[in-house]
This record gives sequence, structure tokens and C-alpha cells, in this order.
Amino acid sequence: MEKVFLLGGLRSHIGLTGGLFKTVPAEGLAAAVLRKIIEKYPCAEQADGLLCGNAVGTGGNITRLAALQAGLPLHIPALTVDMQCASAAASIELAMTKIGSGMADILIAGGFESTSMQPTRVYAKADPRYTEQGFTVAQFSPDTMSARAMLEGAERTCQKYGFGREELDAFAVRSHRLAKEAREDGRLKDIIVSVSGSTGDEGIRDRMSPKLAARMPKLFTEEEVAALLAEDASGLKTDTEEQYPGKETAPTATPLVTAANACLMNDGAAFVILASQRAVEQYGLAPEAELLAGCEWGVDPRYSPTGAIETGQQLLQRCGLRPEQIDVFEYNEAFAVISALFARTYPELAERYCPWGGALAYGHPYGASGAILLLHLWQELKQRNGKLGLLSIAGAGGLGTALLVKNCKVE
Repeated sequence: MEKVFLLGGLRSHIGLTGGLFKTVPAEGLAAAVLRKIIEKYPCAEQADGLLCGNAVGTGGNITRLAALQAGLPLHIPALTVDMQCASAAASIELAMTKIGSGMADILIAGGFESTSMQPTRVYAKADPRYTEQGFTVAQFSPDTMSARAMLEGAERTCQKYGFGREELDAFAVRSHRLAKEAREDGRLKDIIVSVSGSTGDEGIRDRMSPKLAARMPKLFTEEEVAALLAEDASGLKTDTEEQYPGKETAPTATPLVTAANACLMNDGAAFVILASQRAVEQYGLAPEAELLAGCEWGVDPRYSPTGAIETGQQLLQRCGLRPEQIDVFEYNEAFAVISALFARTYPELAERYCPWGGALAYGHPYGASGAILLLHLWQELKQRNGKLGLLSIAGAGGLGTALLVKNCKVE
């Protein structure tokens, strides 16, 4: 198997829905960053393909549209991957396997998203799910049509494992504080490019505090939480439903998920360039990191946030690694309950988790987030002189993707 190296990558600033990039279509946002990729990494024009995640775009292989707008050579094929929140990470894993198997030497992978431009879709009239108003959120599980399925999964998980509001809010406060420090120190400046005049990530709240978090609105009423807890599990099970034995407590029906401890909706684009050992030697390229392994895993979609933890654990087990051997864990904290689950699972490693803040602060542009995680992880390993990093991200429908990364600059 060929070794797979990370040569580098870039991301846009991350905007809020209706914010920085409210008039920029998803493919336009992607094209703008891809043009910067070509400028900084000329080998991108030698790529054997472009693989990108996109979750809520217009469809129609939107990655090819972005490639053409960016001016990539016409012969470079493009593929759009939809694994919802895990789309970019899945795209990178797919690129890794293509290079590792010898099918490609240089690939651009990542993802892009515009929730500001998210289209409304309509089922065919013969479909029992048809409504005149259409829908914006796809169905992720056979037991629910709820447009708030991911939020409901977070609330159920909070209730099942007995987390408290203050405990969850503390992770949100931590995320904003660390992201603010990283921004002020310029730790991510080498991987962020301006698009349409953007000057910074829009979601970081400089004044986030426990008091402010406590005032943020709850996303469910007590009646709604009680209804969630009363629902039948519909027979959906996972192989690891006893993942956190002894940690469950009786649900209280007190709403726990809020506008502070759940991520907002975002726009953004992020891409990385991967290359084989053969390409590195042929073109005289300088690898930054090596992608050692990847993993995809499924969990009960009713408790979808657990996908980040369980997928990361699966990858560690497959690689024969102990958690303490990982220097940095970059998990997508779409909800603070993911951070809380990590802290409960690895209490001695809490400081290695999202050390520069996570999605609660920066934002979570669904189809791009996996690539954002890899870019942050690369910079964290490089600047902290760490050797091994693990990223993991949960996706709608009870899925997860994880990647193991080695810093080439550390023996």
C-alpha cells in the first residue's frame, strides 16, 4: 500500500447563516477557496480528482460545478459525497484509500456548504411524505421525519447520560475562550483565506461566559422533551449500546440543549491536498503529515452524537493504539454533549481535546467540517510538536468518520 501524505490545505472563514456569505452560492464559495489552493499549491493542477462533501446543496454533482468555476483543468474529475456532517471526512478517507491502493497520486479532498443558500425541496406527489411546503432537511432515519432530528438526538443523549445544563454550558464557554485565544495569537492564519472580503470566523463570541450561556434560550420545551423520552426506540440498536456503562441516570425532562451548547448553522469551504510517496518523490513535494488510517462506524440514530466518540474508539482499536498515545483529539463538537462524552470517556485527556476550540465557537458548515478538523489538527500537531492526532465527526443518521494523522516533522 502506498503511503498517503497531507501536503497542505486551506479553508474559508466560517460564516453564520445569512451572514458573511449570505449571497454566495455554495459552489461559488468552494471555487473561491479552490483558486487559492491552486495559487498556493501548484501541484493541485496535477490532481487526479476532486472529492468533496456537500450536505444541503442543490445536488447534481455540485463539486464538478465548483471545479469548473474555479478553473481547474477540465480533465480533473469531480465527485460529490453526502454523508451529511461527516461528508468531508468521508471524502478525505475515500481519497486516502484511492491513493493508498495506487489508483491516484494527487487528490484534492474536502467539502463546502452554504446553509444560507440551502434550497427547499419537494417530494413527488405520489410519495406519502409529500407536502406543498416541501422540506429543507432530509429524512435520516425510518422512525422520524422531524426536521430537528439532530437536535433531538442531542437532547436524548444529554438526558440518557445524565448531563446537566451547567456542565454542558461549560464546554461551550471553553470552546469560545480557546477559539478567541487561537484567533488572537494567529495560530490558524496559514490555513485561512478571505472570501468576498471576509475578515474572521463569524461565530466566535468574545464575551461568552457562564452567565451569558445560562441566559441563552432552550431549544425544547419540557413537554417536547417528555415526548422524546416517551417515544419507542423502534427496535434500532447498535453493537455498543452499553458504551458508557454505569453512567446513565433517570431522565428529568428538563430541557438541556440550548443556543449556547448547540452549534449554529454555518457556511464555509475547506480543502486539503493528498499525495502518494511516488508523487512526493516525482515532483519534489514536501509532506506535512501522513494519513495512517480511517474508519467509518454506525450508531443508533436516536443518539447520533455518540457517533463521534464510538467511531474514534473503533479506529484506535483497529490501529492497536491506546488513547494516551494520541497528542491531539480534534472532534467535531456540534453539540456540547459530544465534548461531555469525551471528557467522561477520557477524563485524563481532556486538555488534548479541541485545544484551540471547536465547532461550538467556529461553526459547523456540515459538508466542510471534516476538512476543517483536519486542517486544525495539522496546525495543532505542528505548533505543539505533537506526533499523533485523531479526528472524529458524527453524522446524521447515526454515522461517524474518523482519521488518524501523523506529524511528519516529529519522529
